[in-house]
Amino acid sequence: MKYVLVTGGVVSGLGKGVTASSIGLILKACGLRVTSIKIDPYLNTDAGTMSPFEHGEVFVLDDGGEVDLDLGNYERFLDIKLTRDNNITTGKIYQSVIDKERKGDYLGKTVQVVPHITDAIQEWIERVAAVPVDGKEGPADVCVIELGGTIGDIESMPFIEALGQFSYRVGAGNFCLIHVSLVPVLNVVGEQKTKPTQHSVRGLRSLGLSPNILACRSTTALEPNVKEKLSQFCHVPFENIITLYDVPNIWHVPLLLRDQKAHEAILKVLDLQGVACEPSLGEWTSRAELCDRLHEPVRIAMVGKYNGLSDSYLSVLKALLHASVACRKKLCIDWVPASDLEIAAAQESPDAYRSAWSLLKGADGILVPGGFGDRGVEGKILAAKYARENRKPYLGICLGMQTAVIEFARSALGMVDANSTEFNAHTRNPCVIFMPEGSRTHMGGTMRLGSRRTYFQVMDCKSAKLYGSKNYVDERHRHRYEVNPEMVPQLEAAGLCFTGKDETGRRMEIIELPNHPYFVGVQFHPEFKSRPGKPSPVFFGLIAAASGQLDGWLTKNKGTASAKPSYGLSNGTSPIKSHINGNTTKLANGPLVGMYYNGNGLHV
Repeated sequence: MKYVLVTGGVVSGLGKGVTASSIGLILKACGLRVTSIKIDPYLNTDAGTMSPFEHGEVFVLDDGGEVDLDLGNYERFLDIKLTRDNNITTGKIYQSVIDKERKGDYLGKTVQVVPHITDAIQEWIERVAAVPVDGKEGPADVCVIELGGTIGDIESMPFIEALGQFSYRVGAGNFCLIHVSLVPVLNVVGEQKTKPTQHSVRGLRSLGLSPNILACRSTTALEPNVKEKLSQFCHVPFENIITLYDVPNIWHVPLLLRDQKAHEAILKVLDLQGVACEPSLGEWTSRAELCDRLHEPVRIAMVGKYNGLSDSYLSVLKALLHASVACRKKLCIDWVPASDLEIAAAQESPDAYRSAWSLLKGADGILVPGGFGDRGVEGKILAAKYARENRKPYLGICLGMQTAVIEFARSALGMVDANSTEFNAHTRNPCVIFMPEGSRTHMGGTMRLGSRRTYFQVMDCKSAKLYGSKNYVDERHRHRYEVNPEMVPQLEAAGLCFTGKDETGRRMEIIELPNHPYFVGVQFHPEFKSRPGKPSPVFFGLIAAASGQLDGWLTKNKGTASAKPSYGLSNGTSPIKSHINGNTTKLANGPLVGMYYNGNGLHV
């Protein structure tokens, strides 16, 4: 097994996750099998209880693991299926060591950070790296490890010590360290400054690790004299200094690495030159270039609760992008804070209220993503009502499906107090209820999590056709509440179709309105399995309906169980056009140049 470690210096948010994913992709393109591990030094056991505002979205894996969003990047770039053990946290390591101490596994020894914690980290890496994640038998050839945080953070010290020991243990030719750093340009003098990177590398070396390759983030390509200076002071060969400058979309990053021969440097360090071939990235290049050429817009109103940080909906954004490129459309996101749609906002913030409704009405389609808590729920219900009454394409995910059911019960059945027991425990018409197996005392890891099977109840519906007319699909879940099965007969009698259910037939998974251009709600999270070239079917349906292509697609792709629907050429990211109060911002998870947020999405 060969190991590639990616660390970061100077500042956080440099795009280590995108860099690690791109390294994995280019090695895979060289014919190698690749797996990935993300190390997060925080004390949480997993990301499940973290606020989206603080840490971005929680990515859910097939096995139910609630993990850092970078694992979503790995899965999308490499088209692999990771496990919860591929995300290492300080909490997991300390918990495993303390559990062993309680069982007496250390035979009376004094349990210390060195060697017990550091040994546990190394053992975890070796164990997880050997688990295949690409559907083939046997371990991968290369494991790409990303160390979260920044060199110098006190919480990451045990991991750095462990990785230093690990590099010595596996030996030269089996370990490659890539350090991602910042080379800023001061506007006053317009000169690329190397001192921050010099200090970062010096700190890294003082901790026992020496980089083999430098990946320098900068606005433009590094000047030759700057690379020479970095080579001299950081003790890294000139040809091993790579520039990761700003690009139109992050799908160009692997192409940057290829063009600068980064794969050759990595393969040389890992003694794989005679094993690997030249990277084959023809299809990837075509997709990246297609993204840059898209110009016909499709506007999607994102009615969310966590719009202040776009990484809160990172996988949703990626799934929309995959689908929009498949439809040859340029995605424009209109961020609509759900609370600004509510009647109370008309009195408290009339400008925000008018702006939110203007964006909602001007969009080609509406998406209501998941969320927790009662803030903004009435706004989401109003968005579903507007989409239903005005025949606007609508996709509701998790809570977005539940709010659509609540709205239908209120409007079609006259149940004015219909609600979820999450928001009103005493409602006389509980459309959404707490799941019987859920825990009311512990939050972490107690939801219905991971891949679950959904069986289509009818095949003559849009969702079944989009999935290729299969009898069932497996999608990932993350929820505590579900549609009340006792109310389903009334809702169905009024015209709401529950086209997908679980194996028991009592848990509702997909809803549709038959006579609507596209009104679909899903209890699962389809965004987690969307891939470049393989967009999520229900996201594709939303974009196709919003751009007037769905009927033609359904006619052309009359799905059968043996026929795989064609979604065309797709890629993960096109330049997105969106606006938040006219202010340009960037995703924290790597640059998307040309991405603007439309609306008042910074309003919390």
